[in-house]
Amino acid sequence: MARTVAEGAVACADGHHDAGTGRQDRSGRPFEQLSAVADAVLYEGYLLYPYRRSSPKNRVRWQFGVLFPRDWAQRHGPVEPGVSGSADSWYQQTECLLRVRRPGAVVRVRVRHLQLQHKQVEETGPDGRHRPVAALRLDDGTPHLTFDEAVPREEEFTLLLDDLLRREFTFPVHGPAGEHTEVLPGGAGRVVRRCFEVHARTAVGAERLTDDAFRLRVRTENTGPAPDPDATRDEALRSALIATHTLVGVEGAEFVSLLDPPTELREHARACRNAFTWPVLGGDPPPATGDGEAPGTGSARPPGAHLLLSSPIILPDHPQVAPESPGDLHDAAEIDEILTLRTLLLTDEEKREARATDRRAARILDRVDTMPPEVFARLHGAIRSLSPAGPPAGDSPARRPVWWQEGADEGLAPTTDAVPVGGVPVRGGSRVRLRPRARGTDAQDMFLSGRTARVAAVLHDVDGSVHVAVTLDDDPAAELNGWYGRFHHFRPEELEPLGPATDGQDGPDGRDGPDGRERTP
Repeated sequence: MARTVAEGAVACADGHHDAGTGRQDRSGRPFEQLSAVADAVLYEGYLLYPYRRSSPKNRVRWQFGVLFPRDWAQRHGPVEPGVSGSADSWYQQTECLLRVRRPGAVVRVRVRHLQLQHKQVEETGPDGRHRPVAALRLDDGTPHLTFDEAVPREEEFTLLLDDLLRREFTFPVHGPAGEHTEVLPGGAGRVVRRCFEVHARTAVGAERLTDDAFRLRVRTENTGPAPDPDATRDEALRSALIATHTLVGVEGAEFVSLLDPPTELREHARACRNAFTWPVLGGDPPPATGDGEAPGTGSARPPGAHLLLSSPIILPDHPQVAPESPGDLHDAAEIDEILTLRTLLLTDEEKREARATDRRAARILDRVDTMPPEVFARLHGAIRSLSPAGPPAGDSPARRPVWWQEGADEGLAPTTDAVPVGGVPVRGGSRVRLRPRARGTDAQDMFLSGRTARVAAVLHDVDGSVHVAVTLDDDPAAELNGWYGRFHHFRPEELEPLGPATDGQDGPDGRDGPDGRERTP
């Protein structure tokens, strides 16, 4: 995910600096834990590597959480509700569950979005008048480019849950119009930034489900006047809310996970209607249990789920940005390392263009160019999923990463489940020969045809298909890959059984028999 923080905001057209998470939080900073993740959502798709106007991939922007005026969206629709905001719409609806722990529960709602800002470069002519140009290079070689930027906006509302049970409350969401002019050195020209007015409203309501369980609804709609029906999407974006998402905080109550609801609330969770958004629990994840069981499975989450992020991007509960990413970098995830390497390989001319494209791109380049070696080394990665229960008997003293939590899915046990292949049950520990299909197979799998492998797990996906995870016998990193849960996956019909599971009784070269020969059925 692309990410920015408070200093990533730009001066909007009316001269006001709306600094996103850097602004003073009027409600005691309840959303501070979510600020980095929320900013990653806010700037998803804002600029894509390599951050230059001339890059083709940067010519299709603003792909998530875009709310257009209703008439325009429906004319260019149809608008089909989905669980994420990768489709254009005119509204966004969040429904979530919460449990009240004490009377007088308070609900805080913050709606955040980007407002389009057009940056127009104008050249000063011989007559002193200014004319718009696509690009202007100053005498010192500094380029300035015409480009679309964005301004972060947010509105916050605080309500009592008891009041929401009586009636729905509606609040305006507004992005003001304005213009700001920056005069370029030497009288060569100027840069004019213009924001176009955006109008929307957010409605908040609630209903009681049980004695202590409630459904909360937050719905944001673009209420602005429709642009010309024949306007292009780029033109219509001037009156749209972009990267729209919602933060919700509660006091005296706790949110219930819709991804893993407690048994008694599963039907209510299924009845929640989320359109163009995906609500997940925010804040730090609960501590892992000592028995290796996934926390929250089949029961209420531990106390502390007081934050919720409703995002146009599908996320897990308790999303976190990578702590190794230094400040506002590329993606706030493991991909930061390779993007940093690619940024370092940009030519001087490409870097000049990137700096002229957008202020945020310029700041990212500055961070990369001045990054100390020890910070860059930290981007290489980290092991996070260590088993709290410690290693099994006979294993390395180091803790094993957990790639599968036994019992996480009722009735499924990948390491012990079996699937029949040619009349032979194949399960964890079985040895097979790989026979990828001639057609409809990934090219990489074709290179593995005829190789032998050991089965690590039998996996079932949501549509009932079966996949067999294997490690290659002649892969020197097979043990390490198995340790991390990195496998090759094949369908049962792409395998040829070589023998039953050996439970580790291998020959000296990893084959089945003590003499090193393969056993065949």
